[in-house]
Amino acid sequence: MRCIVATGPDDVHDETTVPTLTPSETLGRVVEFFRAHTARIAAVGVACFGPVDLDPRSATFGRITTTPKPGWAGTDVVGALRALALPIAFDTDVNGAALGEHRWGAGRGVEPFVYVTVGTGIGGGVVVGGRPVHGLVHPEMGHVPIPRDADDGFAGVCPYHRGCLEGLASGVALRARWGAAPETLPADHAAWPRQARYLALGICAMTAILSPPRIALGGGVMRAPGLLERVRGEVAAALAGYVRAPELVPPALGERAGVLGAVALAQSTLDAREYNNAR
Repeated sequence: MRCIVATGPDDVHDETTVPTLTPSETLGRVVEFFRAHTARIAAVGVACFGPVDLDPRSATFGRITTTPKPGWAGTDVVGALRALALPIAFDTDVNGAALGEHRWGAGRGVEPFVYVTVGTGIGGGVVVGGRPVHGLVHPEMGHVPIPRDADDGFAGVCPYHRGCLEGLASGVALRARWGAAPETLPADHAAWPRQARYLALGICAMTAILSPPRIALGGGVMRAPGLLERVRGEVAAALAGYVRAPELVPPALGERAGVLGAVALAQSTLDAREYNNAR
């Protein structure tokens, strides 16, 4: 878990990384880090892996729910951070990254803006009206069903849906399918045309529903040489001229998109409090 004390990408006071151990160990270290800076902190933003409960009316608000990460299901993240006695904004990691990119990076001036991460799993966040989109839960873009290639007999790795986008095109899926870490596969490997096609089908579904002018594609898998260009070509082919393809770009904030998104979340909760007090 990355922790930062900042007001934005150009004003960082301190930063650290806490290894993801047990919930109590990890969150205890997070609280210790921020407690040392409470004199200068006005609010805390959390961009958390999930799924998570984002409904403030729910008895399990602020908790991680059905995550496959061992030992973390049911963890009360917000509850642990209340020890800091500061306002807390809580959202998903990809919603946070989307908000960070919208405020300071590749999504400035763009709405709806979509951020997708393709790493161990696949997730996406959407910003509309300057705010991350919530609903029944939150956008689960990695779990949209996509049509398989006719010759694809791979079962898929998602424990819930098997052949969803994450099940077929995440980093875990690439490793399971090809028996090697994605970063070790050469640019001319047979993995990449299919990977680009499956990612493009997921992006086409997002495009049909949300109509975003721009989508940022981040995460470790997207660092594969030539993959972004392949995805662009596959998206254009799949949309077949029916609608204009969204602009596909890398995140401008790089690996800091998520943690800076947490800063943006904290600022948003302060802005909301100031607005409500003014009324």
